[in-house]
Amino acid sequence: MKLKENDSGKTGKASWPQIARALILGVAFTILTALSLTLEIGPGEQIALKEGDVSPYDIRAPREITYISEVLTEEARNRAEAAVEAIYDPPEIAVARRQLSKAQAILDFIDAVRQDPYASEEEKASWLEAIAEVSLPRKVITTFLTLEESRWQRVAEEVKAVLDRAMRTEIRENQLAEVKRRIPAMVSWQLEEDEAAAVVALVGELIRPNAFYNAKKTEEARRAAREKVKPVNRTIEKGEIIVRAGDVVGPLEMEALEVLGLKKSKRDWRKLAGPILLALTLNVAMGLYCSLAFPKLLTSLRFLYLLFALSTVFLIAAKLMIPGHVVLPYLYPLAALTALLTTAIDISVAMVVTVLMSILAGYMAGNFLELTVYYTMGGVFAALVLKRGEKINSYFWAGLALACVNFGVILAFRLPQGNYDIPGIITLAGAALINGVISTILALGGSFLLGSLFGFVTPLHLIELSRPTHPLLQQLLLKAPGTYHHSILVSNMAEQAAERIGANALLARVGAYYHDIGKSLRPYFFVENQMDGVNVHQRLDPKTSAQIIISHVKDGLELARKYHLPPQIQDFITQHQGTELVRYFYEEASKEGKTQVEEEDFRYPGPRPQTKETAIVMLADAAEAAVRAAHPSTPEEIDEIVRKIIKEKLESGELDESNLTLKDLSEIRKTFVAILQGVFHPRVAYPEQKEKANATSKGGTPAKEALPEAGSTREASTSSRFRIRGRRKRKSRPDHPPDR
Repeated sequence: MKLKENDSGKTGKASWPQIARALILGVAFTILTALSLTLEIGPGEQIALKEGDVSPYDIRAPREITYISEVLTEEARNRAEAAVEAIYDPPEIAVARRQLSKAQAILDFIDAVRQDPYASEEEKASWLEAIAEVSLPRKVITTFLTLEESRWQRVAEEVKAVLDRAMRTEIRENQLAEVKRRIPAMVSWQLEEDEAAAVVALVGELIRPNAFYNAKKTEEARRAAREKVKPVNRTIEKGEIIVRAGDVVGPLEMEALEVLGLKKSKRDWRKLAGPILLALTLNVAMGLYCSLAFPKLLTSLRFLYLLFALSTVFLIAAKLMIPGHVVLPYLYPLAALTALLTTAIDISVAMVVTVLMSILAGYMAGNFLELTVYYTMGGVFAALVLKRGEKINSYFWAGLALACVNFGVILAFRLPQGNYDIPGIITLAGAALINGVISTILALGGSFLLGSLFGFVTPLHLIELSRPTHPLLQQLLLKAPGTYHHSILVSNMAEQAAERIGANALLARVGAYYHDIGKSLRPYFFVENQMDGVNVHQRLDPKTSAQIIISHVKDGLELARKYHLPPQIQDFITQHQGTELVRYFYEEASKEGKTQVEEEDFRYPGPRPQTKETAIVMLADAAEAAVRAAHPSTPEEIDEIVRKIIKEKLESGELDESNLTLKDLSEIRKTFVAILQGVFHPRVAYPEQKEKANATSKGGTPAKEALPEAGSTREASTSSRFRIRGRRKRKSRPDHPPDR
């Protein structure tokens, strides 16, 4: 009999068909990813309008939508930019000093011309007209030349005073005319009209701008004003008229048509290269990482199907929830996918898938960085808090951590914007909290569904299977109580050992509960259940006895399938004996020599343990039986028995496919010895017990049955399962024939 191997336990090198299967699913998901990034979801009927066209009919929105309007946002930014006035540097003192010096030089020149006794009036006037950078009317020149000396000195001082006063104020280039108009008001009222006019004319020629336009600061201020403008959300109700008949289609209307998927446009395949390349790169990276970090993905069909199905479902959900929405993307429960993959497959796979989906979701939203960080950080923290999900309350703590991290990410991106939108932040905070609740519900519900849909065993499912009220455990307790209590002790040993080496302790414990359930169909063939001391093997030939013993694996597998135990638990039933030889009955048959003895008839069908957990249960099962049979009196004896069991399994090749290391075996041995010492430690005999034992000894009955002479510790240990108190007439057998 050869039982069919379950691919869930395979950890060896993947075959070419398995690699091809993984590649097909990977290519399929890459195509789905590319489609989700490039295809727009919209109604079948599309409108062939372009900006500037006149709409021939009313166009209504087929559905309600809220989106960030680039047109309205750009208009608001342009208004904010236009509201920023030009920035000028403070008045430059050097300009005023330069102009005052120039005024003094001109006044000195005029004074020199006035004092020239040899020049005619016409020559003097022509000299003043030739003064550089100054254009004085002839009337003003005549006034300067004809003034009495005292009046001239008064006018000269007034020119300098008015120019100094004017140049002390900020004068921009576009304000020069306005400043010149204000000069007459600055002139002293004590001057005559012609004198005041001369002062105004000369000062007006000397006024220059002293505050200059700062293009850099102005641009920075306008850029800051644009950046302060938040994206403008536009909500279009279902049935709302987007474009009325006869109206010209403008930018805002075209944007609405595009967002609603109503615009008919030619597809630019060059623009699709980016999304397709992103999808290909991310999926190749994910495939390579998962195949290296978790090789079971290539060899396990269930793992591949689960990963493909969950990723596809959440990819479709992202496509429906994220593009074209403002608040809905913050409700996207990607952390639920992280939790499901963490509990069903492995946290390393969950992490890389979370990062992949976060990047895709951020790309769909256009708000790449914020949502990518939002999904990634939430998923990572939820997985770290959830761990293996072995307790229901761990899901609630993970949901709370998710909500807090999501809110923190929102604040981290919103607070630096300066112009706080308090209602918007409160809305997104509520979305973050609801996201935590939704993700928790989906993770809990999905954990129960995974087992029935994909044959997976999740921590919550294992907790259910570990309840003593399970029908199979109740059947084992009532029909085979000895086997039941043996399984309980083996489960404790396996759980502690698995915990110590970093294996799945919960899986090892529950697998140990069910590894011997096949014995409940014929419990009286196994010594731990022979309470009346009658051994039915006395009436059977060795081959039949061996077949009955071996059949408890087949019987257990049938019971497991009948009660829908997950494949991972079935592995413990088929693998806990590996391919061992039922040596006692094999040697008995060989001694009889009536027919040729085939070793295969006395060997368990296997397979050998394929995982650390099943190998631990094999070792715990053998160690517990050996110690129970040997009745050791010291811890050293227990340690020696456990060492021999592990050595025998290692040398026979039973552990070759389990991925256990020598360090793991050392830790397992230490754990087993510590537990078995607590169970089988020697007890102090009370006085009445000593007297009874001495009396029995004097009467000729041995106080302790002798163990059979066996070729190995394992044979001695397993003999306790069939304690035969009688003797067959045709041939005697040891008191304790092995069950394995």
